[in-house]
This record gives sequence, C-alpha cells and structure tokens, in this order.
Amino acid sequence: MSAAAPRLIVGLGNPGGEYTETRHNAGFWFCERLADALGVRFNYESRFHGLVANARDAGVWLLMPQTFMNRSGQAIGALARFYRITPAEILVVHDELDIPPGQLRLKFGGGLGGHNGLKDTSAHLGTNDYWRLRIGIGHPGDRNEVVNFVLKPARREEQVLIDEAMERALATWPMIARGEWNTASTRLNARPAAPKPAKPKDESRS
Repeated sequence: MSAAAPRLIVGLGNPGGEYTETRHNAGFWFCERLADALGVRFNYESRFHGLVANARDAGVWLLMPQTFMNRSGQAIGALARFYRITPAEILVVHDELDIPPGQLRLKFGGGLGGHNGLKDTSAHLGTNDYWRLRIGIGHPGDRNEVVNFVLKPARREEQVLIDEAMERALATWPMIARGEWNTASTRLNARPAAPKPAKPKDESRS
C-alpha cells in the first residue's frame, strides 16, 4: 500500500443544477467543502473537462469532472497525465450505496462495487490502485430502484448524518495531506458512536 501524499483530490458527481442536491453528488459536496477549507476556488478548465482548483499551499489539485458520472475518468485521466500524477497519488471521493448514511470508508484499491464513476476512472487510469473515500448514502433495498434513488436528494435525517460524516472526513484532512493514510483510515472507518439517550426529565423540579 502506497504511503504517497495525495496530489489530486477528485469529487465525483453530475454537473447541472438539477443534480446539485442528489445523493450521487456526495463527492462534489466534499470537494466544495475542502476547497472552502483550503481557501481556493474552482474554475472550469476545458482541457481537463472539469472544475479545477489549485491548492498550492497544500500541494494538491482539486477536480470535479463535468463529464457526467459515467465519463468521470476522462477528466481524471487528462489532469493526471498532464501533471504526471500517479494513481497512488489520487483520492477519489464518491457516494456509496453499501454504506449507511453517517458512515465512511477510506481504502486503497479493491473492487469497484458497480459504481460507474469508478469504472470509468479505472479504465482511464489503467488500474484500480488509487485511494477512495466512500461516503455512505444507504441503499433503497431494491436494486431496480438504485438509479432513481441516487438521483434524488437524501431525506432530511439522512442528510444530517451525511453532513456530519463529511465534517469528520474534513477533520482528518491534515493526516491525509501528510500521507498518513493508515491513521486517517482508522479514524474514518470506525463507526460513529450512537447518540446517548436523553436523560429523563426530573418532574420533582418542575
């Protein structure tokens, strides 16, 4: 497993206002928050088929492909080749059906889980050996409903959990930026503690 610090952070999603709030755009949400934290702005770069930000102080590029999900690799491959970024120096952030809202998984390589954005990324990079941050969005329970599910906004209670998970991921950014992947993975892959039950109200004081 490579310990190289990342040079390219990619958020997967679909362009266009009609997709902004949909579950499939969780990768975009993370990239936008990371850009805010790093104090950089995105600009469209036609040669890279996407919105690009250069966080010079952090030594990383941020990319949100504007090619639609199933052609994400076109943008990733173009930027990676131009700047000679190896797959092991890339972190792809995406929504994950097999993880419930509020949970995350940071992993290197492995299977693609049927995710079209990852399939195209691997096709253009020629390997599955890159880092992924999987943001749990839950599963509709019926595989025939998956397309409809990912292209709709999360329910309010789900969105709260997803947002909290993203904040935890952003809190580990300094570790990831230093290439401390194992430490970051241990923190992110742990299930969040269940909320403590509310204490019963003491009626004697009312």
